[in-house]
Amino acid sequence: MEQREIINDINNNVEQEPEAKVWYAIRVTFNREMKVKDDLDLRGIESFIPMKYVMAIRRGRRVKKLVPSIHNLIFFHIEPSVMKEYKATTKLPIRYIMNPATKRPVVVPEREMNNFIAVAGTYEEQLEYLTPQPGQFTRGDRVRILGGPFEGAEGVLKRVKGDSRVVVSVEGLVAVVTTSIHPSLLEKLPKKK
Repeated sequence: MEQREIINDINNNVEQEPEAKVWYAIRVTFNREMKVKDDLDLRGIESFIPMKYVMAIRRGRRVKKLVPSIHNLIFFHIEPSVMKEYKATTKLPIRYIMNPATKRPVVVPEREMNNFIAVAGTYEEQLEYLTPQPGQFTRGDRVRILGGPFEGAEGVLKRVKGDSRVVVSVEGLVAVVTTSIHPSLLEKLPKKK
């Protein structure tokens, strides 16, 4: 065997490390985020949609209904190659949210997504969602919540409607504001560099 063939044979037999999953922020058109989530669930792909309870009238009765908090937004936890394949094969209307600076799809860091899910995943009725404005979240102390339904989440302490609340954001996409949190349940964190 020639040296090239031996090297190719070795390369082909070496097991490749599995591709790491990342969180993609995806836009879904026409309020079809729940259809996309159902499709992802059938395929065994992890996803997250911020949800909230609203009061609705069903058959003449008031009932609580769980609905998306932010329409047309879903997060996929998926390997890049699987995402590319899914996007190419699905007939559902999805598109990447692009980072204007890099012209690449937005990938949310794992820690940031975990903090966001820790708060938005509680379906707490008093949560408020904000669309970020440039510089909106630069003031205030970075804190970690030490107890209650938001325990472990990290964000920025703000005064909203006269109460101390924690703003947890997915940078450049969305932010969620907790309910009022007592200072004894907060731990100050060092500022981000």
